[in-house]
Amino acid sequence: MATTRQRRVQELLVQDISDIIRREMKDPRIGFLTVTDAEVTPDLRHARVYFTLLGDPTAREETVKILNKASGFIRGEFARRAQMRFVPELKFEYDFSVDRGSRIHELLTRVKQEDERQKAADESGGDSNTDRE
Repeated sequence: MATTRQRRVQELLVQDISDIIRREMKDPRIGFLTVTDAEVTPDLRHARVYFTLLGDPTAREETVKILNKASGFIRGEFARRAQMRFVPELKFEYDFSVDRGSRIHELLTRVKQEDERQKAADESGGDSNTDRE
């Protein structure tokens, strides 16, 4: 369980790194990217920063490489803004939870539509299995 300090650093990382990537990084290979979360170790020395990206898996892999290569620059910019004694080492990872959530939502929507079609078919004179015994 994260301490209050860890949670505050995590929130600050998400906010500031989003801004740094959007305003300071000039790499045209980075597409529409959203920083979704950060996890900081209890000693505040290391952080995993999670992001989502519109695009195919190849673009995701390339963006992970670009961000991890630029982590020193991003860390330096974050250090100037955060005024912390120790600035965590950054590691960027793609956040698959958004993709999983979208897939679950899609499946639930499909099940609901099929259920509504089945109810409509049953009401319009389809086979009724409730009176059989």
